[in-house]
Amino acid sequence: MLWTLIRRHIRPYLPHVVAVAVLQLATVLATLYLPSLNADIIDNGVATGDTDYIWRVGGVMLIVAMVQVITAITSVWFGARVSMGMGRDIRRSIYTRVDRFSTEEMGRYGAPTLITRATNDVQQVQMLVLMTLNFMVMVPIMSIGGIVMAIQEDPGLSWLVWVSVPLLMVIVGFLVKELMPLFQRMQDNIDSINSVMREQIMGIRVVRAFVREQHETARFESANATLTDTSVRIGRLFVIMGPAITVVLHLATAAVLWFGGHRVDAGLVEVGALTAFMQYLLQILMAVMMGTFMFMMFPRAIISGRRIGEVLETTPTLAEPAQPVALEAAGGGATVEFRDVTFAYPGADSPVLDGVSFTAEAGRTTAIIGSTGSGKTTLVSLIPRLHDATSGQVLLDGVPVTDLARATISRVVGLVPQKPYLFSGTIAHNLRFGDPTADDDQLWRALEVAQGTEFVKDRSTGEGESAATGLESTVSQGGTNVSGGQRQRLCIARTLVAAPRVYVFDDSFSALDVTTDAKVREGLARNTQGATTIIVAQRISTITSADQILVLEEGAVVGRGTHEELLVSSQTYREIVDSQITAEATA
Repeated sequence: MLWTLIRRHIRPYLPHVVAVAVLQLATVLATLYLPSLNADIIDNGVATGDTDYIWRVGGVMLIVAMVQVITAITSVWFGARVSMGMGRDIRRSIYTRVDRFSTEEMGRYGAPTLITRATNDVQQVQMLVLMTLNFMVMVPIMSIGGIVMAIQEDPGLSWLVWVSVPLLMVIVGFLVKELMPLFQRMQDNIDSINSVMREQIMGIRVVRAFVREQHETARFESANATLTDTSVRIGRLFVIMGPAITVVLHLATAAVLWFGGHRVDAGLVEVGALTAFMQYLLQILMAVMMGTFMFMMFPRAIISGRRIGEVLETTPTLAEPAQPVALEAAGGGATVEFRDVTFAYPGADSPVLDGVSFTAEAGRTTAIIGSTGSGKTTLVSLIPRLHDATSGQVLLDGVPVTDLARATISRVVGLVPQKPYLFSGTIAHNLRFGDPTADDDQLWRALEVAQGTEFVKDRSTGEGESAATGLESTVSQGGTNVSGGQRQRLCIARTLVAAPRVYVFDDSFSALDVTTDAKVREGLARNTQGATTIIVAQRISTITSADQILVLEEGAVVGRGTHEELLVSSQTYREIVDSQITAEATA
């Protein structure tokens, strides 16, 4: 999974990868040449007292060292370009795929793990690529070249290489085997702590209202302790690695000096050659050590790559049609038709909607009412194709929504969701989600219809030079710095700016008082003439003037008609009306 991910995203950077390989080769060759020059100076310059020879060979060493530095810096620059670019591309791929997810896929993964996979997991893969380009190209060249050069200097001590290198590799293999499951557990623990923190931040008002700070603190401490415990266990293995490598390096150095000293006394090798052999052996072991650090990163990167691959290989259930149908750009509304629609969530025992059929005609208002859990929100979510019907068809102007491109549906259908959501930025930025080209006059007209002009004009944020008022006043993420009613009115205005052919209001007036509710509906009636309007509501007063009212009960339409007709024909509708009249009288 990791290799597939890297191979797919590294293709645009292959010229940079080739440049890294060439530059790393030049760096390693220069590094391997320096000990040989040093041995030459010792044996032929220092031993004989030839100062000119020392200066001449020393100058060559200086040039080689400069080449080594320049090629090393340049290769790191190219490696960084590749890894950072790859990280950017992988994050873009994750975002693009998640953006196509339906509610089903979003529910399966959850926001915390998707955020972790798009940030922390991508960073692990990105760092692996960076370290691979900077070190793994160097490691095999340095190891093989070092072995060849060391044997060339003194074949009699070559057995030290064959003992030291396998010993280090055994240590690395043991550590990698132990780290793999721990890194998997760590990524899961990061998901868990992100989930707890996200819940607590978003639900801080509820936590404080019920004085549950201690309980939530205990939840966070439990998740934090689990992550800490896993991190400590990983840290202990890393702690073992350092001393183990150091011991091997020192033992190898001591062995070279001990056995090499005897060979110098016996006249089998010169001092310069022995010095060069020791440097080559240390270079070999250092290359193995760099490979060790790389292998320590592999387990976590493999786990992260697997988690990223799961997201990228998830096929969205709401696929784009192979040959989308184009709707005629006719003025006015679009007819919405449900033909025997049944919908069930995956794994549910019974359907949420069962055999729903109705037609919402252009230029008319269709209202949907029913008890909590009757399927109202699920029904309207099928119109903009947030879900696909399990059976039956949902049609716009006679064309099934499954045959329409998402962009077409978005232009035709404007949804004001049950939970109004605003993005961080300014009010103008949020309103232009409906139409990025809308001018300020269009925004103010939409706000006037949505009864938001007054509070937007009076609104100001910031102090001093950063102060902003009106349309340029800032909105926090989710719109948490405005009231629920203001948030709903801004979402209504956002949809009005888009000017769709079908308006869907999913309980979008619940946070408005009765007077504001009436004014908003009056403004909508004037400004959406000719469009199709579908309203989901809990208040009877919101829907009494609708041309058609559907009464839902347990996912089925049990009543259909105008307000007056339903008072006569529908027992369920009369019960809803009576309960609200009784509640108002009691209040």
